[in-house]
Amino acid sequence: MAACVRGILPEDVAEMVSACRVLVVGAGGIGCELLKNLVLTGFQDIVVIDLDTIDVSNLNRQFLFHKKHVGKSKAEVAKESALRFNPNAKIDARHDSITTPEYNREFFMQFTLVMNALDNRAARNHVNRMCLAADVPLIESGSGGYLGQVAVIKKGFTECYECLPQQAQKSFPGCTIRNTPSEPIHCIVWAKHLFNQLFGEEDPDQDVSPDTADPEAAGDAGQDSMNSDPPKDGGVGGVERTSTRAWAESTEYNAQKLFKKLFHDDVKYLLSMDKLWQKRRPPVPLDWEDLPQEQDLEQNENQESTLLHDQRKLSIRDCVSMFKDSLDSLKQLYKERGELVWDKDEEPAMDFVTCASNIRAYIFGIARNTRFTIKSMAGNIIPAIATTNAIVAGLIVMEALKVLRGRLDQCKMIFLKRTANERNKLFLTCPLDKPNPKCYVCAPKPEASVKLNLSTMTVKGLEEKIFKQEFGMIAPDVEIDDGRGLILISSEEGETEDNNFKVLGQFMRSGVQLKADDFLQNYQLTLNVTHCDKLEDEKEFEVMDRSAASEPQPLQSTEDQLPSGTSDEAQPGTSTNGTRTPSTTSNTNDGQAGPAPGDDDDDDLVMLDEEEEEMDQASAIQKTMPVSKKRRLSSGEGGAGVMTSPTPAKKAKMVPSVNEQEDDEDYLIVLDD
Repeated sequence: MAACVRGILPEDVAEMVSACRVLVVGAGGIGCELLKNLVLTGFQDIVVIDLDTIDVSNLNRQFLFHKKHVGKSKAEVAKESALRFNPNAKIDARHDSITTPEYNREFFMQFTLVMNALDNRAARNHVNRMCLAADVPLIESGSGGYLGQVAVIKKGFTECYECLPQQAQKSFPGCTIRNTPSEPIHCIVWAKHLFNQLFGEEDPDQDVSPDTADPEAAGDAGQDSMNSDPPKDGGVGGVERTSTRAWAESTEYNAQKLFKKLFHDDVKYLLSMDKLWQKRRPPVPLDWEDLPQEQDLEQNENQESTLLHDQRKLSIRDCVSMFKDSLDSLKQLYKERGELVWDKDEEPAMDFVTCASNIRAYIFGIARNTRFTIKSMAGNIIPAIATTNAIVAGLIVMEALKVLRGRLDQCKMIFLKRTANERNKLFLTCPLDKPNPKCYVCAPKPEASVKLNLSTMTVKGLEEKIFKQEFGMIAPDVEIDDGRGLILISSEEGETEDNNFKVLGQFMRSGVQLKADDFLQNYQLTLNVTHCDKLEDEKEFEVMDRSAASEPQPLQSTEDQLPSGTSDEAQPGTSTNGTRTPSTTSNTNDGQAGPAPGDDDDDDLVMLDEEEEEMDQASAIQKTMPVSKKRRLSSGEGGAGVMTSPTPAKKAKMVPSVNEQEDDEDYLIVLDD
C-alpha cells in the first residue's frame, strides 16, 4: 500500500530512526495507530506485545483489524496489517503478557525506546519499573473520548510513572454492597461478585450473602434469627453458611431456586436486621411465581421504536427471563471451561450482570439501567474515539524523534483538550518534572509505610493485596529485617506456603521493617509496618505519607548531559552490555502520563481544569494514573491515558514559556470559521 516517507526527516535523523529498535506494548486503539505511524516514519525494527484478542467492539476504531480477524491475536494481526504500509519493516509480534518472566531486564535492554499503549495500571507499573531497571526511555500515552495525553519518562531525568500517588480505584464497603445498596453501581458490583461466586474464582471478600457483621446492625442483626437454634452446618442466624458455589452446585444451578435464595430468602433475612431500615427504605422481596407487572415501563420508557435492544430498559419479567437464560448458558460454559472470568464482551456474562443488578435494584428501590449503561459501568469503559487515538499516536512519534536526537529538554507533558483555548490551541504542554526523591519506585532507596491490623492480616493478604496489588510487584521475596533474617514470603513455589494463612502477628510486632525484593523487576522496597486495630471505611490497610512527597521540580535543560544525537553511537544503545546514553521515557497510555486506563482497548484521557464541561466529562472517567501538581492521568482505552492539568492550569495556558512559544510543532491550531 505504501512505504516510509523519505526526505521528510534530516538524513542523520532518518538513519537513527532506521537503526533503532522499538518495543510497543499494546496493540489496541493507540497501538494500531502507533504501529502505522512507526512504519511510515521509517522505523524498521519493532517488537509488539499484546495478550488480547480482537473483539467485534474493537472494529470501529482499531483500523488494522477487520471482521475476519475477530478472535485472533491483536499483535499478530496488527503486524500483518502494518506490513502492508511498509513491507520492508521488521515486526516481531508476540501474543503474550508483558509481565511474564521471559521479558526481564535483559530483554528490555535490547531496545532504544519503549512505547506504552496499555489499558491497565498493573501493566503500566511493571513496564515503568522494567524501563527504569534497564535504563531505557519510555513514552507513555493515554486517551479517552476527546482527551489525550503523552509524556516521556527517563530514569534520573524525569519523574517516573509512579513518582506521585495514583488515585485509588473506586471501592465500596462490603456491608454496603451486601446489605444496603443505594446506587446502581452498588447493585452492579454485587452482580459481578455473584458471577465470581457462582462461576469464577471464589473470593471471600466478594461474598454476596447478607453481612451479619455489619456494624450498623450491631445489637439486633436479625435478633430473632440469631436467638434461634443454630443450623446443623454451623451457620449463623438460621441462615445456612455453605458457600454460594456449593449451594448452587447442589441445586444444579436451578434458576428458580437460585432466584428464591438471592432475591427472596436473603432479602427477608436482611429485613430482620431492623436497625438497618430505621432511616432507609426497606427492600421488597420478589416471588418467582408472582412477579410485578410493569406495563407503564414498557409503554413509556421504551416507546422510542428506534432504540437498540441494549438501550431499552427491561421489565422485571424480562430480567427474570434473561436471568434464567444466561444462567443456563454460563452453566454450560462452566462445565466446558472450568472457572470463568467475567468479560463484558461475552454475551451470557454481560446478560447475567445486567439482569441480576436490575433485579436487585428493583428490590431496593434503585433506578434500573439499560444493558448498554450497565456494560459501560461494569466494564469501566471510557469512550474511545479513533481520531483522538490517531492524534495521540502522532504525538508519541514526535516525542520519540526528540528522544532519539538527544533533545530531552524539549520533551513536554502534552495534553490534548476537548476544545481550543483562548489562543485557539487544542494542546496544553507542561515541562517534565524531575524525579520525586520520595518515590517508592525510582528513589535511590525506595521506602514506604503501611498501617494494618497484625491480628487479622494474613501473610497471603500481605503478599497479594499489599506487595502485588498496591506496590505492583510480580514475584516478591520478603524478609523480616529484625536481625533474624526470617523469610516471610518466597517467590520459590512451596518454600513458605505454610505461612500463607497465618496472621502477621505470629511473626512480627508493630514497627518492624520488611525487606521486599522482586528479582524480575530488579526492584527492592523497604516497608515499615505499623499496627492499627481499625482503619476508616473498613480498609484492610493504609499506605501512609504518600501525600507528603516533595513537589517535583520542572526538568532543566539536559544539553550538557545528553549527546547531540548526530550519530547512532550517540543514541541509546541496543547492546546487552547495559551501556547506553540517557534518553527519555513517557508515561501516558491508558489514561495518564503515567499509568492509564481501565477497561477499554485504547487509552486514557487527560482532564483539564479550564472548562467545567471538561471537568464533568473527566469526573465520569476512573482515574488510574499518577498525579502531579501539573496533571493526572486516568485510564481509558488500551493505549492511552487521561490526565488533569495543574490546578493553576489557566496560568500555564495564558502565560506560556518562551520554550512553549517556540514549540509550535506540538500544537494543533484551530482556525476560526
